[in-house]
Amino acid sequence: MGRLTPEQKKFYKDNGYILLKNLISEKELSRVIDEYDKLFKRKNQETMENSWVGKNEDNRKSDSPYTVKGVHNLQHHHSVFGKLLYNDNMLDALEDVMETENIILHHTKAHYKPPGKGAAYPMHQDYPYFPYEKDSMVAVFIHLDPANPENGGLFVYPGSHKLGPQEDVGKLEGNFHYVDQKKWPYDKATPVIAERGDVVIFSYLLIHGSTPNLSDKPRRMFLAQFASADDKPIGEQRQQPGYGWLLRGVNLEKDAATSKQYES
Repeated sequence: MGRLTPEQKKFYKDNGYILLKNLISEKELSRVIDEYDKLFKRKNQETMENSWVGKNEDNRKSDSPYTVKGVHNLQHHHSVFGKLLYNDNMLDALEDVMETENIILHHTKAHYKPPGKGAAYPMHQDYPYFPYEKDSMVAVFIHLDPANPENGGLFVYPGSHKLGPQEDVGKLEGNFHYVDQKKWPYDKATPVIAERGDVVIFSYLLIHGSTPNLSDKPRRMFLAQFASADDKPIGEQRQQPGYGWLLRGVNLEKDAATSKQYES
C-alpha cells in the first residue's frame, strides 16, 4: 500500500511534497490519537516543552492569546509512537520518495493547535534547523484531525524545494527560522486539504507554513523527520534523543565508525 506509482514519484519530484492516504490502519491511528491526547493532558499539567506564540503584522512577538503547543521525542513518552516509526507502509513510501532503503530517524514532535487560538506559523524551510550535505531530509506529517485553511492546515509552495536554501529572515530577527513573508505570502501558497489519517511527505527545502486555527476544534498532528543513512549533517547540530535510529536498510557510516572505535 505504501509503494508509490510512477505518477506519484513524478509529482513528488516536481512539487517537493505528496499527500498519501491509507498508509496507517484505523486501529493504529486510533491508538496513536488516544496516547497523544493523554500525553498532552499530562504535559499541560507540567511545563510544555515548547510553544510558538503568534506574532503581529510587524513580525514582533505580540501579547496575542494565539499559540501552538509542542512536545518532542514522542517515542520516549509511549511505545505506540516508536512502533509507528516502523510502519511498513510509511517506510515503503519514504523509500520511494528518498530513493534509498537506508533510512534513519532525525526526530519526532507533535504540535497541538488549540481551538479558536491556534497560531499561524510563518512560511519557512526546515533546512536551516538541520542542513544535510545531500539534502536527503524529509518530513512525514500525519494528520490526526482533518486539516484545511480554517483550522490551521498546512500551506505549501509547490516546486520551491528546487530553489535551494532561501534567505533566513527569521534568524536575523530572533530565534526562529522563516523566509521573507512578503516574498512568500500565504495568499499565493497552496493549501493541503487533508482528512484524518492522511499523510504528507515533504522535502525540508519545501517552503511551507500554516494558518491560525479559528475553528471550534483542535488541530492535532504528529511529525517525524528522516534522513538517508548515507547523508551527513552539515556543521554542529543538536541531536535529540532517538537521532540515528535505523528504521530500514543499513548504515555503512555507522559500520565504519564502529570498526574504527574497536581498532583503537
